[in-house]
Amino acid sequence: MTLQVGTNAPDFTLKDHDGRDFRLSEHVGKQEIVLYFYPKDETPGCVAEACSFRDHWDDFMDSGSMVIGVSSDTEESHRKFIEHRKLQFPLLSDSDKTVRKLYDCAGFIIPKRVTYIIDKEGKIRGVFDSQMNTSGHVESALKVIASIRESSR
Repeated sequence: MTLQVGTNAPDFTLKDHDGRDFRLSEHVGKQEIVLYFYPKDETPGCVAEACSFRDHWDDFMDSGSMVIGVSSDTEESHRKFIEHRKLQFPLLSDSDKTVRKLYDCAGFIIPKRVTYIIDKEGKIRGVFDSQMNTSGHVESALKVIASIRESSR
């Protein structure tokens, strides 16, 4: 199953960096969600991407949206990554890669770097898939969120 713009975002529950359950459906309806999948904590491309989301945090807050990162790293690894890089958003542990497969971003050798923009109705409004462009997802996500906000006025 390939997830595309206009399809419903599959619901899931994963543990966050503090060991708490994070269920996507509990956040749908409240705000737009930027759900990004990345290969591994503390690797150069993933640091650049996470820090780009961090550096644009005020823009996401101003737009009323939520950022969530997902990789197969452990909760402890995520906690250290958040502390070391001063990230303001939750990182979720998908250790068995179930959610990564559900969102069609498992990859063959290296997990894919994919960002989904999910609107308040739970529909996917943007998909950005790239192994190399680590900061472009952030700017693209902000443009989609602005478009969603503009169309809802």
